[in-house]
Amino acid sequence: MRASTFFAILVCAVLASGVMPGVVAAEPPGARIVTAEPLGDSTERIDVYSPAMDTVVSNRVIRAAGGGPAPTLYLLTGIGGGVDNISWWDDTDVREFFADKHVNVVLPVGGASSLYTDWLADDPVLGRNRWQTYFTQELPGVLDARLNTNGRNAIAGVSMSAGSAIDLAIQAPDRYAAVAAYSGCPWTADASGTAMIAAQVVRGGGNPLNMWGAPGSETWLAHDAFARAGALAGKTVYLSAGSGTPGPTDRGGLPFPPVEALANSCTTSFATRLNHLGIPATHVVHSDGSHTWGLFETDLHESWPRIAAAIGA
Repeated sequence: MRASTFFAILVCAVLASGVMPGVVAAEPPGARIVTAEPLGDSTERIDVYSPAMDTVVSNRVIRAAGGGPAPTLYLLTGIGGGVDNISWWDDTDVREFFADKHVNVVLPVGGASSLYTDWLADDPVLGRNRWQTYFTQELPGVLDARLNTNGRNAIAGVSMSAGSAIDLAIQAPDRYAAVAAYSGCPWTADASGTAMIAAQVVRGGGNPLNMWGAPGSETWLAHDAFARAGALAGKTVYLSAGSGTPGPTDRGGLPFPPVEALANSCTTSFATRLNHLGIPATHVVHSDGSHTWGLFETDLHESWPRIAAAIGA
């Protein structure tokens, strides 16, 4: 499909949905903790004001076990942003798994269908999204002081946020020593990649034009993980997906085989790209497993030793 034809189709779809481009807004200063409440042993909810988004973002935090400064793992959730009660916190053993580990685990809540990136314009439905700024500039400084961190960080994402985790590691190369992408699609700026990205935004009622502007623009190209994969050199990279065939790994969860098969294809393509660049990466394809939290929990467990080694946990 010609780029101009694809763009015309995308614009028509957006206009038909009644979702129009928003207005670029200024960004006030002053990231800070607004409230903090305990959620249980070594867990708390820390609400942080984001100047870039002019809103308060809730973050569930699992504090590091043991004494002394500890590294931090930022663990991103799927397309619903966790506000739909579908998340690592709600659907896996993440609290129990990290209870005895010397690492702070930060699980932000919010950002549904945002791809956890900085949008060029406010969106009438999804609002103001400056998640890259929040994750890479605002949140670390606020939490580092509170959690007594050692400055070593990793980031991991699942489904929608798998591509986001890769993108954030590329955009902020000095922030993360390790990145893991579970059952997702690292992004490309070609027609198929643009359609996949746009579909996730439109699913939440948002307008892809508000995110990075017109497909093929410099902003889209700046977030092309395949083109910019070289920025991952020197990092620990973990990529995984299931075959799409439901199995014991899913633990009886609701399966979405076509989604996982697509994630497997995207992940394999990205692993091949890294191999061509000579960038070591762990690439796992499970013989069974569809798009379920049973699979995602398994991947988190299996990837942890490599992440831990990278950040000294």
